[in-house]
Amino acid sequence: MSANTEPNTAPKVIDGRINGRFAPGYSGNPGGSPDRARKALNAETIAELHKAFRRGGAKAIDKVMKNNPAVFLKLLVLLVPREMQVEQSGGVKAMTDEQLERSLALIEEMLAQREAGANARVIEGEAEVIPSLPAPVSAKNS
Repeated sequence: MSANTEPNTAPKVIDGRINGRFAPGYSGNPGGSPDRARKALNAETIAELHKAFRRGGAKAIDKVMKNNPAVFLKLLVLLVPREMQVEQSGGVKAMTDEQLERSLALIEEMLAQREAGANARVIEGEAEVIPSLPAPVSAKNS
């Protein structure tokens, strides 16, 4: 048997590994995670942009809007997502009979209000000029 009988024998570390495993204090990726580095950079950039915006962002936006409206509109368009995930849940098929009846009653009421507004008559007229009252006399002037 070739067992190590010496009590104070330290394990042999070769290239940061002990028997193929990383030794304590040695990283398997000394350069760090590229994804984590990118996320940290993004977070720092956003934080600095936020600080800069607080210093003069509103004025800068106004200036771009007035002096270069095409760039301003492009920035607005870039803020809007290209795709929007819309999920339909339930819908009319999931409604109970009572919910359907209430919904139909509300729709009929809205249509009746719209029709009443469309058929409303406008009364033509002119504003009458009424002479104003004289200015109040203060006690100091009397």
